Amino acid sequence: MARQRVKGLRGSAQRALHSGVQKAALKADYVLGGKLRVRVIVVLACVLALSSADTATVGASAVALRHALKIDNTDIGLLVAVSSGVGAVFSLPFGVLADRVNRTRLLAASTVTWGAAMIWSATAGSFGRLLVARLALGAVTAAAGPIVASLVGNWFNGHERGQIYSYILTGELVGAGIGFVVTGDISSFSWRAAFLVLSVPAFVLAWFIWRLPEPRRGAAGELSPDPGTRPALHADPEEEKQEEEEAPGKTDAQQLALARGIKPDERLVKMANPQMKIIAATRYVLAVRTNVALIVSGACAYFFLAGVQTFAPEFVSEQYRTSQVVANLLLLVLGVGAVGGILIGGPLGDLLLRRGRISGRVLVAAVAASLSAVLFIPALLTRSSVAALPYLVIGAGALTAQNPPIDAARLDIMPSWLWGRSEGIQTFLRSGAQSLAPLLFGGLSDQVFGGGRTGLQYTFLVMLLPLAASAAVLFWAVKRYPTDVATAGLVTGSGTTTPVTDGSGTPALATDGPEPDGPGEEPSEPGSSGARGGEIASPGTREIIGPEITKEPEKTATETTGQGPAAQP
Repeated sequence: MARQRVKGLRGSAQRALHSGVQKAALKADYVLGGKLRVRVIVVLACVLALSSADTATVGASAVALRHALKIDNTDIGLLVAVSSGVGAVFSLPFGVLADRVNRTRLLAASTVTWGAAMIWSATAGSFGRLLVARLALGAVTAAAGPIVASLVGNWFNGHERGQIYSYILTGELVGAGIGFVVTGDISSFSWRAAFLVLSVPAFVLAWFIWRLPEPRRGAAGELSPDPGTRPALHADPEEEKQEEEEAPGKTDAQQLALARGIKPDERLVKMANPQMKIIAATRYVLAVRTNVALIVSGACAYFFLAGVQTFAPEFVSEQYRTSQVVANLLLLVLGVGAVGGILIGGPLGDLLLRRGRISGRVLVAAVAASLSAVLFIPALLTRSSVAALPYLVIGAGALTAQNPPIDAARLDIMPSWLWGRSEGIQTFLRSGAQSLAPLLFGGLSDQVFGGGRTGLQYTFLVMLLPLAASAAVLFWAVKRYPTDVATAGLVTGSGTTTPVTDGSGTPALATDGPEPDGPGEEPSEPGSSGARGGEIASPGTREIIGPEITKEPEKTATETTGQGPAAQP
């Protein structure tokens, strides 16, 4: 009798769980725009989650690592710094590959290697071997930034990219929370087990990444929301299709800037060349003044965040006189505030853009950066966790709220054919600064301020200065941003030549123009019914030559001559 009752209760619990999962899946489909969009967003969020979980695990395992390997705070900082530093260097070649090869296959292969490097970290027998394993880990984690940015640019429309980045970057915070709370508690029993636990989801994630569709390069909004979903309520499919035909590859902000007649930067227009190599691409990316401002501000914000991820568990425990378990719970509450900020920042920037405020995304980031620099001061000075909690939660929200609009804004100031390389370059520069954070935090704490609680307290207070500098830089960028958006919109139409492979290394046709007439056949000639608007597509490459700019801008070269496009201006 009792056995039947237990069996009945188990069946009821299983049915309730199944029903709850189904309702959650339906809700996600409605909010995100359909099953395929849900799968893409969740997988990309998991990629960033795995990276941040790894970084946070080092900080959460700091006590266990110090005792087991006989190291200090400077060595803990070095473990994180070398991984970030190597990742910064490798982000450049991954940025080039993101503009050249099948991105989903490349990201899947990198994730498999990632899991293997985590296993290597767990088996390291000394600090030196663990340091070498972290070097290898940093090399493969560099793939995430450039590839994710390039995929988001092609999969989603410009007017919703801030919100999409909010969802994806939430994964980064969830991963950090897992690193702090879950693997942090596991490390109290074994730091090796903490690293080993993270290797398992890496292999599972790689399988899901491999199954994602590869979007067309230069396209925007490849994943249109399903009819009846929330994103579809704010979108007009016919209008978006017409805009894509009239201004292929241009984001909403770029179309708005050009429609308003904002003058582009002629210096950048002359420099733009879709076939530029990495050195020329670096010159161009760093010549975009708004991009430099966004890189500097992002480096400052991530510099502080990297220090928090590495040393926050120890600091919270000692500053507010709590146990490690309670400190991890406080950090979990802090993470809730951070998630709230990141979910607000992206949609708010999108809203301002839809209302005609071209610089709205950068303005949101500037205000958020100012608030975070101010709110952390009282939280770092008090010894009471109750008094500090409101400041920490709101400050964490303000710190993270700037990331989604900045990531979306970077796509607006770069031509679509340069998204992968530009993201690789900015990741290299930002991560270079970010990689120094744990080492400087640990060094200042131990060598300058004497170590312990007060050493970390003074270190965190000093490191608020980069946050203040980030806010000042962003307010300057608000004024410059429209010019760089207009420039990117103009040069996006100048075309691109980007080889695309099918994942096996064999060139595959992927064009913004027509597909070939049949297997092994050449695409249609320019000016024939198979080409669109004077576009030329060649097999094995993606080559689009846009309309020539003439004295009569309302007429394209095709309309004027009735033939293919004229020579490039």
